[in-house]
Amino acid sequence: MHLSRETKRLEGKTPKEDDLTRISSTWTPAGLSGSGKSTVACTLEHALAARGKVTVLLDGDNVRHGLNSNLGFKAEDREENIRRIGEVSKLFAESGVITLTSFISPYRADRAKVRERMAKGDFLEVYMRIPIEICEERDPKGLYKAARAGKIKNFTGIDDPYEEPENPEITLNAKDEEGNMASAEDMAAEIIKYLDSNTYLRGP
Repeated sequence: MHLSRETKRLEGKTPKEDDLTRISSTWTPAGLSGSGKSTVACTLEHALAARGKVTVLLDGDNVRHGLNSNLGFKAEDREENIRRIGEVSKLFAESGVITLTSFISPYRADRAKVRERMAKGDFLEVYMRIPIEICEERDPKGLYKAARAGKIKNFTGIDDPYEEPENPEITLNAKDEEGNMASAEDMAAEIIKYLDSNTYLRGP
């Protein structure tokens, strides 16, 4: 995800952000299909709304039905998919809206390009470090089963690589220190804790 601290004036920002005393940013949960990215992002969005924060959630499935409906899943299409999302997120951030983006975003280079386009401090990468075994066990859309059967090509984690983030701001694990499965609420709370401790959520 990428965020801009409300106490800091950045090039390209508008007075609207200061008037509303809130952060504008994009926070991006990245991880394999079935890792829970969308569920955590949605849970986080509700938690932020309860604190009076204005947000927008960009989800991979929804965006591919509209803005990116002309893109497939080849490497060059995946790159363009993330580039477009990054530009849309940047526009929202500059207008004073917290942007949550939920995408697999499998390639480090593509994520790095989005970070480079954002103002310093405006991009927070949240890595959903969920083992592929758990993702396959969940498989809510039957995509892993289809990929294993050869019905889906270029599927991330099966016949297309997922390049793990090297230095994400936040890493969310499948289980807590006691070995219990972490819920979406637990993960959202962990993100909120990071945001609070790093003064991202100032203001009303």
